[in-house]
Amino acid sequence: MSYKDLEVSRGKVLNDVLVFKPDVFWDDRGNIYTSFNKDFYQDHLPVDLNFKHDKFAFNNSNVLRGLHGDTKTWKLVSCVYGKIHEVVVDMRPDSPNYKKWEAFELDSENYSQVLIPPGFVNGYYILSENAVFHYKLAYEGDYIDAGEQITLMWNDEDLNIDWPCEDPILQSRDKKLK
Repeated sequence: MSYKDLEVSRGKVLNDVLVFKPDVFWDDRGNIYTSFNKDFYQDHLPVDLNFKHDKFAFNNSNVLRGLHGDTKTWKLVSCVYGKIHEVVVDMRPDSPNYKKWEAFELDSENYSQVLIPPGFVNGYYILSENAVFHYKLAYEGDYIDAGEQITLMWNDEDLNIDWPCEDPILQSRDKKLK
């Protein structure tokens, strides 16, 4: 398998967002794929970008997490188990795509990854019975935790996001935004 043959594309609405689709090798045992190879990804990232840590979130059906983000963190997100509806919103005030959003379906069949630049927020909704969401983070300095992040209501009328749900299970910090 050659990393140079992996598929890389841009978002259709948010062209600053990259989508990586790894080669997945399937056989009667299951599958195997490479989720990150610095040499390949560095061809598509800023020269000084350094991923510092990974997080995993196990989620039940009908859970919606987000919309969260900040102005310094790069996120490489994927679904390693199950199926999710990922939404990314451009919150950079000087961008021609300010407050525009794009949705991506991520699942454990194709393992696509979405690279979200700083200044964007993202959220995801669980489409399967359970799902495991993975995100790899890169940033300068200290990690920006929940209290310092940009947090938007999942159903903000100005954004008018087309979520595949009406009454999702929310985290307490997202419920407080109502």
